[in-house]
Amino acid sequence: MAAAATPLLQRPAWKALEAHYAKAKDTHLRQLFADDPSRGQRFTDEAVGLFLDYSKNRITEDTLRLLLQLAEESGLRQRIDAMFRGDKINITENRAVLHVALRAPKGEKIVVDGEDVVPAVHAVLDKMSDFSNRVCSGSWKGHTGKRICNVINIGIGGSDLGPVMAYEALKHYSQRDMTFRFVSNVDGTDFAEAVRDLDAAETLFIVSSKTFTTLETMTNAHTARDWSLAALGGDEKAVAKHFVAVSTNTEGVEKFGIDTANMFEFWDWVGGRYSMDSAIGLSTMLAIGPDNFRAMLGGFHQMDEHFRTAPFEKNLPVLMGLLAVWYSDFFGVQTVAVLPYEQYLKRFPAYLQQLTMESNGKHVTLDGSRVNNDTGPIYWGEPGTNGQHSFYQLIHQGTRLIPCDFIGFYKALNPLGRHHDMLMANVFAQTEALAFGKTPEQVKAEGTPDWLVPHRVFGGNRPTNTILADKLTPETLGKLVALYEHSVFTQGAIWNIDSFDQWGVELGKVLAQRIIPELESEEEPKLAHDSSTNNLIGRYRQNK
Repeated sequence: MAAAATPLLQRPAWKALEAHYAKAKDTHLRQLFADDPSRGQRFTDEAVGLFLDYSKNRITEDTLRLLLQLAEESGLRQRIDAMFRGDKINITENRAVLHVALRAPKGEKIVVDGEDVVPAVHAVLDKMSDFSNRVCSGSWKGHTGKRICNVINIGIGGSDLGPVMAYEALKHYSQRDMTFRFVSNVDGTDFAEAVRDLDAAETLFIVSSKTFTTLETMTNAHTARDWSLAALGGDEKAVAKHFVAVSTNTEGVEKFGIDTANMFEFWDWVGGRYSMDSAIGLSTMLAIGPDNFRAMLGGFHQMDEHFRTAPFEKNLPVLMGLLAVWYSDFFGVQTVAVLPYEQYLKRFPAYLQQLTMESNGKHVTLDGSRVNNDTGPIYWGEPGTNGQHSFYQLIHQGTRLIPCDFIGFYKALNPLGRHHDMLMANVFAQTEALAFGKTPEQVKAEGTPDWLVPHRVFGGNRPTNTILADKLTPETLGKLVALYEHSVFTQGAIWNIDSFDQWGVELGKVLAQRIIPELESEEEPKLAHDSSTNNLIGRYRQNK
């Protein structure tokens, strides 16, 4: 990894990119396509069932060559090898980064601290599969002998966003005779609405917390425990029939009343935002079944192997990561929109927000030096075509440059007449419109009055990627998530930052623990915050 020791802005490829950007920044996509009739075929790549068209990006062959050179100079290959070897590349926590081990097939060997972790991964998967089969078949009974019809996952952050996204994305494959809900917010409304119409005798809670101490998760878990016991006659033995845990804290789980035989393990080399394919995905497995869950893992693994072995110029995550660096650091882009044209992927952009922004929202390099460039653009988005009737206006005609990823599928999971052709026509039309726009001359030729012409001009030159796959299956979802995971990794390697810690979430949590007793105290607390915070606490106490 010594190749990345040279500061980013001093690397030859970076300096060459600066000079190249100065010359190429104003070149319009209209010109690039006019100069190269085969551009739409050449700037594409296909691997493991995903097709990427990146031709509508503001790049040339020279841009791509220099970005690939930057990847080499940044030690990306060494960083990839180090991750897959199990090296402790999360340096601030001295941890390996091995979400790739969660989807490694049986027989592969990945060693951490002298131990092959793959057998342990498959032991947990087998335990999850056995449990899922028992619940879904009805052989697992609740305290009163009723079968489980409702599953509520209690978690937050990576213990919630991944399971919610996967459940929504794969609902087509889910058990329709069961209800699945997710509670994350410490706001009591989240829990109250989740259980309002449920029978406690038919409800199973999955408490997902690695430490079993996370404030929001454990507050909701204890509320769920109280709600269940109140409805089930107060017998504490009922807890073991209606609660399971995804955790590593055996003592805490046992104290809560959960049978530790129903505790599903994961490891400190799995970051929360990379954990949806670990035991954190237990709700996903319950919803779609063990076979579909393993198919999803297979999709993850196919993309892992592509990322690990493909040359950078044909490597989907590397190409997407390099393009993100190009726009963030040279064009000064602040945000990236992810626009899935598939209703089942409605939570995919929200999932990517944590993956991308918690990973690369960093202000220092691996050695603790302040970065001298932008890192971690803001990711956001909504499913198409809904977004077209809200925020696309800003993307098309606003003053900010917003690169967009469009995701579409050749086949619909719910084919209804012309719906899918109309949906996909919008994918192709939007990327065409964003790239080429409409000139004043074209607007005038349509008979538009002169005074109205400026309002109807589309500047174009707005970059997009288009990602296409056959249809949304569990396997395809695994490929898509891994694609973005490894794109994030690529960006972090270029920026020489630690993409796997998240100290930025700590400070607010620590201060909240200090403030909670000040809000709850019967006596007037002695406050020692700033004047604003003291005043806000005082007003809350007076009015609650």
